[in-house]
Amino acid sequence: MRVLVLSDTHIPVVANELPDVILQEAKKCDICLHAGDLINYSVFKKLSALTVAYGVCGNMDDDDVRKILPAKQIVALGAIKAGLVHGRGNPNRLIEVISEDFEKEFSEIDIFVFGHSHYPLDKDINGKIFFNPGSVTDQAYAPFRSYGLLEINGKSIKRRIIKIE
Repeated sequence: MRVLVLSDTHIPVVANELPDVILQEAKKCDICLHAGDLINYSVFKKLSALTVAYGVCGNMDDDDVRKILPAKQIVALGAIKAGLVHGRGNPNRLIEVISEDFEKEFSEIDIFVFGHSHYPLDKDINGKIFFNPGSVTDQAYAPFRSYGLLEINGKSIKRRIIKIE
Protein backbone atom coordinates (compact mmCIF):
# COMPACT_ATOMS: atom_id res chain seq x y z
CA MET A 1 0.00 0.00 0.00
CA ARG A 2 1.33 3.43 -0.98
CA VAL A 3 0.22 6.39 1.17
CA LEU A 4 0.66 10.09 0.41
CA VAL A 5 1.06 12.15 3.59
CA LEU A 6 0.33 15.89 3.62
CA SER A 7 -0.16 18.65 6.14
CA ASP A 8 -0.34 22.42 6.31
CA THR A 9 -1.30 23.03 2.68
CA HIS A 10 -2.70 26.48 3.65
CA ILE A 11 -4.71 26.99 0.46
CA PRO A 12 -5.59 29.71 -0.58
CA VAL A 13 -3.62 31.69 2.05
CA VAL A 14 -0.05 30.66 1.13
CA ALA A 15 -0.69 29.18 -2.34
CA ASN A 16 -3.63 29.03 -4.72
CA GLU A 17 -3.29 25.35 -5.63
CA LEU A 18 -1.57 22.17 -4.58
CA PRO A 19 1.78 21.73 -6.36
CA ASP A 20 1.58 19.56 -9.50
CA VAL A 21 3.90 16.97 -7.92
CA ILE A 22 1.28 16.37 -5.21
CA LEU A 23 -1.53 15.88 -7.73
CA GLN A 24 0.63 13.37 -9.62
CA GLU A 25 1.61 11.53 -6.40
CA ALA A 26 -2.03 11.34 -5.28
CA LYS A 27 -2.92 9.50 -8.49
CA LYS A 28 -0.18 6.90 -7.76
CA CYS A 29 -1.20 6.35 -4.13
CA ASP A 30 -3.83 4.08 -2.61
CA ILE A 31 -4.57 6.53 0.20
CA CYS A 32 -3.83 10.13 1.19
CA LEU A 33 -3.61 11.26 4.81
CA HIS A 34 -3.93 15.02 5.38
CA ALA A 35 -2.96 16.20 8.87
CA GLY A 36 -4.87 19.48 8.83
CA ASP A 37 -4.56 23.16 8.03
CA LEU A 38 -6.08 22.70 4.62
CA ILE A 39 -7.76 26.11 5.24
CA ASN A 40 -10.42 25.43 2.61
CA TYR A 41 -12.37 22.17 2.16
CA SER A 42 -11.91 22.32 -1.64
CA VAL A 43 -8.38 20.95 -1.07
CA PHE A 44 -9.78 17.80 0.54
CA LYS A 45 -12.36 17.40 -2.24
CA LYS A 46 -9.62 17.65 -4.88
CA LEU A 47 -7.52 14.99 -3.13
CA SER A 48 -10.58 12.76 -2.68
CA ALA A 49 -11.20 12.87 -6.43
CA LEU A 50 -7.70 11.46 -7.01
CA THR A 51 -7.44 8.81 -4.27
CA VAL A 52 -9.05 7.67 -1.01
CA ALA A 53 -8.44 10.54 1.40
CA TYR A 54 -8.62 10.87 5.18
CA GLY A 55 -8.14 14.17 6.94
CA VAL A 56 -8.40 16.07 10.18
CA CYS A 57 -8.91 19.75 10.88
CA GLY A 58 -6.15 22.01 12.12
CA ASN A 59 -5.99 25.28 14.03
CA MET A 60 -6.10 27.41 10.85
CA ASP A 61 -8.99 25.62 9.14
CA ASP A 62 -12.21 27.44 8.33
CA ASP A 63 -15.62 26.51 9.76
CA ASP A 64 -16.53 24.32 6.75
CA VAL A 65 -13.48 22.11 7.32
CA ARG A 66 -14.12 21.95 11.08
CA LYS A 67 -17.74 20.85 10.52
CA ILE A 68 -16.75 18.02 8.19
CA LEU A 69 -13.36 16.72 9.37
CA PRO A 70 -12.67 15.46 12.92
CA ALA A 71 -9.90 16.79 15.15
CA LYS A 72 -8.30 13.34 15.24
CA GLN A 73 -8.92 9.87 13.89
CA ILE A 74 -7.41 6.41 13.67
CA VAL A 75 -7.00 5.09 10.14
CA ALA A 76 -6.43 1.41 9.32
CA LEU A 77 -3.75 1.02 6.67
CA GLY A 78 -3.87 -2.72 6.16
CA ALA A 79 -2.30 -4.24 9.28
CA ILE A 80 -1.07 -0.81 10.44
CA LYS A 81 -3.00 1.71 12.52
CA ALA A 82 -2.24 5.39 12.03
CA GLY A 83 -3.21 8.09 14.51
CA LEU A 84 -3.96 11.19 12.44
CA VAL A 85 -4.04 14.61 14.13
CA HIS A 86 -2.87 18.13 13.35
CA GLY A 87 -1.09 19.01 16.58
CA ARG A 88 -1.30 22.19 18.62
CA GLY A 89 0.65 24.56 20.78
CA ASN A 90 4.41 24.89 21.01
CA PRO A 91 6.13 22.90 18.23
CA ASN A 92 8.77 21.75 20.73
CA ARG A 93 6.06 19.84 22.65
CA LEU A 94 4.27 18.21 19.69
CA ILE A 95 5.30 14.63 20.48
CA GLU A 96 4.08 15.02 24.06
CA VAL A 97 0.80 16.69 23.00
CA ILE A 98 0.07 14.04 20.36
CA SER A 99 0.79 11.25 22.85
CA GLU A 100 -1.67 12.88 25.27
CA ASP A 101 -4.30 13.31 22.54
CA PHE A 102 -4.18 9.56 21.82
CA GLU A 103 -3.59 8.45 25.42
CA LYS A 104 -6.46 5.91 25.46
CA GLU A 105 -5.59 4.47 22.03
CA PHE A 106 -1.79 4.85 22.27
CA SER A 107 -0.93 1.15 22.56
CA GLU A 108 -2.87 0.18 19.41
CA ILE A 109 -1.32 2.84 17.13
CA ASP A 110 1.80 2.08 15.07
CA ILE A 111 2.43 5.51 13.51
CA PHE A 112 1.34 9.00 14.50
CA VAL A 113 0.89 11.34 11.53
CA PHE A 114 0.74 15.05 12.35
CA GLY A 115 1.62 18.53 11.15
CA HIS A 116 1.39 22.00 12.71
CA SER A 117 5.14 22.83 12.89
CA HIS A 118 5.75 22.73 9.09
CA TYR A 119 9.01 21.02 10.05
CA PRO A 120 9.42 17.51 8.59
CA LEU A 121 10.08 14.78 11.14
CA ASP A 122 10.46 11.00 11.01
CA LYS A 123 11.29 9.61 14.43
CA ASP A 124 11.02 6.32 16.31
CA ILE A 125 10.28 6.89 20.00
CA ASN A 126 9.71 3.97 22.36
CA GLY A 127 8.54 1.68 19.57
CA LYS A 128 6.19 4.24 18.00
CA ILE A 129 6.71 6.24 14.81
CA PHE A 130 6.08 9.99 14.80
CA PHE A 131 5.84 11.31 11.23
CA ASN A 132 5.35 14.93 10.15
CA PRO A 133 5.53 15.45 6.36
CA GLY A 134 6.18 19.21 6.65
CA SER A 135 4.27 21.60 4.39
CA VAL A 136 3.99 21.41 0.60
CA THR A 137 3.37 25.16 0.31
CA ASP A 138 4.70 26.98 3.37
CA GLN A 139 8.36 27.22 4.29
CA ALA A 140 7.73 29.22 7.47
CA TYR A 141 9.60 27.50 10.33
CA ALA A 142 10.95 24.83 7.94
CA PRO A 143 14.10 24.40 5.86
CA PHE A 144 12.14 23.41 2.73
CA ARG A 145 8.69 22.48 1.41
CA SER A 146 7.99 18.74 1.65
CA TYR A 147 5.55 15.84 1.77
CA GLY A 148 5.69 12.25 2.93
CA LEU A 149 5.28 8.82 1.40
CA LEU A 150 4.62 5.61 3.30
CA GLU A 151 4.93 2.19 1.72
CA ILE A 152 3.17 -0.40 3.84
CA ASN A 153 3.63 -4.13 3.49
CA GLY A 154 2.04 -6.12 6.32
CA LYS A 155 3.43 -4.59 9.54
CA SER A 156 6.40 -3.01 7.72
CA ILE A 157 6.37 0.75 7.08
CA LYS A 158 8.94 2.30 4.73
CA ARG A 159 8.91 6.08 5.30
CA ARG A 160 10.22 8.92 3.18
CA ILE A 161 10.08 12.70 3.43
CA ILE A 162 10.44 14.25 0.00
CA LYS A 163 11.78 17.75 -0.53
CA ILE A 164 9.93 19.84 -3.12
CA GLU A 165 12.33 21.79 -5.33
